[in-house]
Order: sequence, then C-alpha cells, then structure tokens
Amino acid sequence: MEDGISSDRIKLNVGGKLFETTVSTLQSGGPDSLLAALSNRQHHSSSTPVFIDRDPEIFSVLLSLLRTNRLPSTSRRFTDQELSDEASYYGIESHLKSAMLPNPLSGIDAAIVSTIRPASDGFVTAFTAIDDGSVWIAHGGQISVYDWNLTHAGTVRTHLDSITSIKQVTSSPITAVASDVASGVHFYNFANGRRVGSVEWIDRTDPRIYKARVTAVTDSPDLVFSAFDSHHKENCVLAIDKSTLQVTSEIGRQSGNSSKSTVPGTLTYVKELGVLAATAITSGAFGFSGYIRLWDPRTARVVWETNEPGSGRSSRFGDSFADVSIDVDELTMCKICSKSGDLAMADLRKLGDDPWVYLRETNPSLRNTSGGISNSVVHCYKKQVFVGRDGGLEVWSRVAQNGESDREIGEESFRRNYIDKLQDSERGIISKIEGGGERLFVSREEAEGLEVWQSSVFSGAVLVL
Repeated sequence: MEDGISSDRIKLNVGGKLFETTVSTLQSGGPDSLLAALSNRQHHSSSTPVFIDRDPEIFSVLLSLLRTNRLPSTSRRFTDQELSDEASYYGIESHLKSAMLPNPLSGIDAAIVSTIRPASDGFVTAFTAIDDGSVWIAHGGQISVYDWNLTHAGTVRTHLDSITSIKQVTSSPITAVASDVASGVHFYNFANGRRVGSVEWIDRTDPRIYKARVTAVTDSPDLVFSAFDSHHKENCVLAIDKSTLQVTSEIGRQSGNSSKSTVPGTLTYVKELGVLAATAITSGAFGFSGYIRLWDPRTARVVWETNEPGSGRSSRFGDSFADVSIDVDELTMCKICSKSGDLAMADLRKLGDDPWVYLRETNPSLRNTSGGISNSVVHCYKKQVFVGRDGGLEVWSRVAQNGESDREIGEESFRRNYIDKLQDSERGIISKIEGGGERLFVSREEAEGLEVWQSSVFSGAVLVL
C-alpha cells in the first residue's frame, strides 16, 4: 500500500522552491496541460524533481486551485493578470476562469466592482457585452476589448471619428461598427486590426439613398442586420451574409416622415422565435412616441407591431414607452412608460392587441416614486429587469409565488429594489445598461469609463411570498 501511495507522489522544483503533490492532482489540470505532461515525464523517469523556472508563490496558488477547485486567500496578493499569465503558461487557464468568474447575477445585492477606463478617449460611445463576461468598448473611433477577466486584450483604431453602434458578429474576433454621423456599417478583424469589409445602402433607382448612416446593428447565426437611415429619412434594415459580407435582402423600407415610420434605434434577433425585433422611439414637445415591430427576416413580413401613444380609447393613451428591452432567453419584452414611469412586461409568445402586464409595486415605501423622471432606460436580463431613472439604478426581481409558473407574468410577479447608493446615482445620467455573463455593464452620459456591477459571494437570496 505504501509503495502505491509513494508512486503517486511527485516533486517539482518551481523557481528554487520544492513542492510535493500527487500525479492525479497535476493531471486534474487536463491532458493537454503542461503539468500533466511533466507528471508523465517524471513518473516514467528518475525521481529527480523537474525544475520549472516560474514564480513559486503563484504556483502555490494554482496548485491549491487544482486540489480544491477554489482559489486560496493568498491569491489576493496577486493581480488577476499575474494569475492569468501563469495559469496560461501551465495550461490550466480554464480552471482559473471557472474559479474567478463572478457569482450568479442577483440585482438585489449587486455592487460596482470596477470601472473600466480606456487609456485614451475614456468616454464610452457604445459597447457590447459578451456571454462570457467580456466586453467590447467603443470610445471615440477606437475599439477596446476586455476579456472574461476584464483584462485589456487590445485596442484597434478604426477609420471612424466616432462609433455609436458595435456588435461582435462571429465567434472569431470580427466586430461590426457604425456611426450615426458617417455612412455604412464596417467590419474589423480584431486579431490584426484591419477592416475586412464595409456595406453601404445603395439603390441606383432612388437618388435619395446616398451615404445612409447606421443607427443599430444586431446579428443572427448567419446574418448581420443593420438599420440604415438616409438624409431624406428613407430607411430600412439590410440583412448581410456573415460569410460574404454581401447584402441578401432589404427589410421594412419606409419613408420616415412620421414616428410610425422612423428608422429603428435598436434591433434584436430572437433566435428561438426566428424574428427580428425593431424599436423606434422619438421625443418632442408633445412627449414620446414610437413603435415596436417584429419581422420574419426570411420573408421580410411584419408578424406583429404596436404603435404608441396608440388609440385614444386606451387607458394608457399619452403614456408612451420611453425605452424597450427584449429578453431573448426568457422570451419576454419590457417597456418603461415615459410619464408614469410604470414598468410593463409582455410574453413574446402571446402577443396580441394589448399584451402588456403593468407591474405593481407592493412595497408601500417605494410606491408612487417612479413618475417625473426625464431619462429612463430598461434592460431585461437573467429573469430580472434593470431600470435606470436619471442617475439611479433599480432592479425588479422575480418573486416566487404559489400557483404561478416561472413563465407567467402577473402584476405582482416582480419586486422592486434600489441597487445603487446615493453617491452612485450622482455620477451622471444612465445612458445604457447591458448584461453579459454574470455581470451588468452601465454607461453614463458625460462620464468617463464603463461601470461593472456584480453580485457578492453571498448572493442567491430568493424572495418568497
């Protein structure tokens, strides 16, 4: 028995410090890791410790990670970049990533963990969050990428002076960028910093279609969708093939001479339903107005739409939406009303003439505090609804109720809570909220940097009535 135990033991000399562990521990790093290869090498050769010319203190942290699947408290002595560099050297970066990813996002105990500030031109003009928690940031005419660990992965300078739309459109580092003051949508390969293509809206039969700007970009597995707006207000959405970067179809061309036909300001592709959702919102002396429209991109046919303010017979007439968000995972849509500040939700699978359910605040201390806000944004993410009212940030969290399924939406299905503190809300008006991985990214008007919000290690509370 003792011979069996001793044969599994292995000694490594890392930077002059001797470590003793087991072959199975080193091989838990994966068959392709350097440690697994070294363990096999020594296991079949002499008992002389293998020498590795690396930092022994960080190796101690990584060895503990392999033993327990958790980072020890001593890891706080090192930066995330230092840990990531060493883990990459040993081939166990996936283990480090699993240990360092944030806890499941719960808005009721989220807090700012950092503010990403690009080195030059720190005012964020657009950003897109990725499912692994990384983020692509446009600042001025540059694109900066921050990986899953929020480590700066590089910056690319584009030919644009300002970028107002950005979307990673392939698993390879290709991103689509556009500006509301310049024509076309442009594709950049982040690996080499080169522009690999551009698409303009061209109609040789209509001289009004000239140097059309782009107001929104999204994508499906095979296509990129871009909303184009000409100087004469003629607008449409172009579907662009990802493999060829050629236009395949034109969707929803309209004159743009009213709020019901203005260019979309946001585009969202709902993969499960196979529809492209577009929203357009305008504001003026008489308040807000706009539309939500769902197209089948295969036929360019409208499958559902609503216009607000809507019919004068509606009880909500005059209280048009100020912002709209679509949750592609939960298949829900939420809007925030411009006058009352009320929040409403709809099930994308049950759309009709009036699909909205207006959420009712059950907490007496928070009632009647929504109205009178001039700037509101909303974002549905992780079965939660995040709302920015001027500089304040709040969350509506799902409440577990007897007899109600997770898919049903009732007036009291969500509970409202403030996320931020007073000093947070004083940093500026919230301009955009977007979730990625288990993080929430928030940008503010006339404020440098991008805020990163995460939940604490004690998150996971569930509201039960």
